[in-house]
Amino acid sequence: MNLEPKSITIEMQTIIDNDGQMEYNTLNEAGTYYEKDNRCILTFEETSDEGAPVKNLITINPNRVSIKRVGPVTMHQQFRTNQKTENVFQHPHGYIHMETLTDTIAFHSLTDEQNGFLTIDYSVSLNGQEERKHKLELTIKEEDAE
Repeated sequence: MNLEPKSITIEMQTIIDNDGQMEYNTLNEAGTYYEKDNRCILTFEETSDEGAPVKNLITINPNRVSIKRVGPVTMHQQFRTNQKTENVFQHPHGYIHMETLTDTIAFHSLTDEQNGFLTIDYSVSLNGQEERKHKLELTIKEEDAE
């Protein structure tokens, strides 16, 4: 167990397949990483399109990942292998009901020898519309690492 927070950089890429039309979003931010009781916790802050801060908390457990965002946009998305989860995505223009079906979660924790990574393959339905395939790829690098 490593309760000592590590300064990290996070690269998070989200790939959305909308009937063959691919949409890519990449985010690079500084944050913190620590391990506690068989789970890994990442925190970082991003800037919304309006310029306001959005706080992110990612908790990684075996077969389960939670992503909480708080700020102008708020959500608590849960990923559980082979399960459907629901949440409400709140943004300045209203609320969106999200259903998430997680196919796979692959995770390797950050070590002194290797970067950490998280990959989640899942489908999302917004407000009951047709599902779209998503892939989240997160790379975790220790800031001090060469």
